[in-house]
Amino acid sequence: MRLIGSSGVLRPQQLRLIVPFSEQADRIGSVALGTPLVGSEREWGKAAAADNNTASFFHSVSRRQEPNARYRCCKIKSTHPGGAKLAREEMASGLAGTLPERTFQYQNSLPPLPVPPLEGSLAKYLDAVRPFASEAEFKATVEIVRKFREGVGKELHQKLLQRAKERRNWLEEWWLDAAYLEVRIPSQLNVNFGGPGPYLEHFWPPAEGCSLQRTSIITWHTLQYWDLLRTERLAPQKAGKTPLDMDQFRMLYCTCKVPGVKKDTIRNYFKTVSEGPCPSHLVVMCRGRIFTFDALFDGQILSAPELLRQLIFVKERCEGEPEGDGVAALTSDERTRWAKAREHLISIDPHNKTILETIQSSLFVISLDESKPYSTPENYTNLTSAALTGNPTIRWGDKSYNSIAFADGTFGSTCDHAPYDAMVLVSMCWYLDQQIRATEGQWKGSDTVRQIPLPEELLFTLDEKAYSDIHHAKQQYLESTQDLQIVCYAFTAFGKSAIKQKKLHPDTFIQLAMQLAYQRLHKKPGSCYETATTRRFYHARTETMRPCTREAVSWCKAMMDPACDAIGRRTAMLSAFNKHNKLMFEAQDGNGFDRHLLGLYLIAKEEGRPTPELFSDPLYSRSGGGGNFVLSSSLVGYTTIMGAVAPMVHHGYGFFYRIRDDRIVISITAWKSCHETDAASLFNVFSSSMHEMLHLATTSQL
Repeated sequence: MRLIGSSGVLRPQQLRLIVPFSEQADRIGSVALGTPLVGSEREWGKAAAADNNTASFFHSVSRRQEPNARYRCCKIKSTHPGGAKLAREEMASGLAGTLPERTFQYQNSLPPLPVPPLEGSLAKYLDAVRPFASEAEFKATVEIVRKFREGVGKELHQKLLQRAKERRNWLEEWWLDAAYLEVRIPSQLNVNFGGPGPYLEHFWPPAEGCSLQRTSIITWHTLQYWDLLRTERLAPQKAGKTPLDMDQFRMLYCTCKVPGVKKDTIRNYFKTVSEGPCPSHLVVMCRGRIFTFDALFDGQILSAPELLRQLIFVKERCEGEPEGDGVAALTSDERTRWAKAREHLISIDPHNKTILETIQSSLFVISLDESKPYSTPENYTNLTSAALTGNPTIRWGDKSYNSIAFADGTFGSTCDHAPYDAMVLVSMCWYLDQQIRATEGQWKGSDTVRQIPLPEELLFTLDEKAYSDIHHAKQQYLESTQDLQIVCYAFTAFGKSAIKQKKLHPDTFIQLAMQLAYQRLHKKPGSCYETATTRRFYHARTETMRPCTREAVSWCKAMMDPACDAIGRRTAMLSAFNKHNKLMFEAQDGNGFDRHLLGLYLIAKEEGRPTPELFSDPLYSRSGGGGNFVLSSSLVGYTTIMGAVAPMVHHGYGFFYRIRDDRIVISITAWKSCHETDAASLFNVFSSSMHEMLHLATTSQL
């Protein structure tokens, strides 16, 4: 079985409320944004469900709650018009004769995350670094690995095995800390993921004067998804018949990262109905000001007309008065600076802490953005850029979900990556897209507006230092966002259907095209990260799959060698495909090597040992180790949902893509200050590589 995606990958047919995602496709890699898999595709066999890029973890650490947090909690009654009846109908249409599966019902039965054999991990590591080494360098690395295997590595591995006996997931807390919470660079641009809403492709094209109405409708559908999670009516995702870990879905709502001077923490306030009350208030940000209101009234989710009334109130208040102080911009600063600024805010006035807790515990943030990032189904660049690099005073960079509503009626999102991988967001956004399609973008319920309390403005008490901190945060954010180059285009010449006709895996096809494009453009192999989901294990998230294999490099050389004929190129391409598919399967099955090596490194670090030579060897970082991949890539999925992230390194690229029957939509990022890289050039060469590969597959009759 081969899974697909990155934070997972969803396929359209898989989104059902009660019946499980019958995810049949062929691979769940990982993305910073995926979940849907594709229908039942015979040549790929049964496959999987979903997962994401850069990776992350939580649970015991993330479930801490800040004392005295102000909740707005209510018991939920039916949430749809005729909600109780609808729920009964949904159940009746589910698994005939059986009770529907609950969202989190398999959590306690998932297997623990395994520790791979040391010998196997080191052999895979040597194979992975080979394309980046001269003969002499590789010989030296082989000797370093031998010493590690026979010496300190053997000791560290035994300690890791002992740790695995004491924990169902030996990596969980380590990964969350190392990948996210201990990272000190500004996370809003460098770590968060975001992307454009796909609704402009059907019923919500860019238009004037409709933004708030559309925002009320999409907010209502987003609240329905929250209700599905609260009542555990969202079907657990599966790879074939194997349940996947759903714990990350608990982090979508009512979750926020809180900065610390040395390490951040995650506050998660979400509870299912069976667990107790859950915060039910929303936060709306507009023109540097912050408002809040309860999404429930008399136990019922506000209707779209009621939500619209609340949004109009906020918008009119902001248009008729001066801009706010823009405190939200602080979340875009370097983490230690933000932590100290937050401590200062609390010291000024205890009420500031209450406001912070209100934002942290809110369901999610609605950002009313006055910009108009016109985009089309063929060119999402403006919308993607606005989502990733837009106004920092109207989004809370540490929230698990910021829903961004632009003035031209289009939408985007930006999300903290620490609490979950992108497949969670993709799952929800795919649900939203399906609901908007089903209702033709219109509100189908009652127009009655009850006498609900108006939104309350959250006003911080600030002093001169606080204003200075806000100004500094804005400046550093502006400078860094202006340096980020973003393109997001649709490759429309062909898509999944044409690739599958050649009996090739679509995701592997794109990964190899990316390798060929990079080598053509930069005249050398590109160390590459593709996320593989490990969600079949308890609280597991992702593993690194390294697509720049020896086989891929040999094939690229064959494609660039005029003397190599079609047969030689075809043989090399099939070898590269097979190697990629094998490594992806192993990674998803808990037999990758990058997380294993990280565990060994962290054991040594915790014990105060010297850093083992393996991790200081130049080939370790040159091949991508330690977060040094020049290509940070993820399959977002097989739906309409798209995302993007900044490059992992200054001389690298972020490369995210979604696969449809007739097209591939790609987002590429690069830093303008690096003169070696150019996102637009990579897209152009990638497009040429795609054509070359399909031509080779066609003429060679693969």
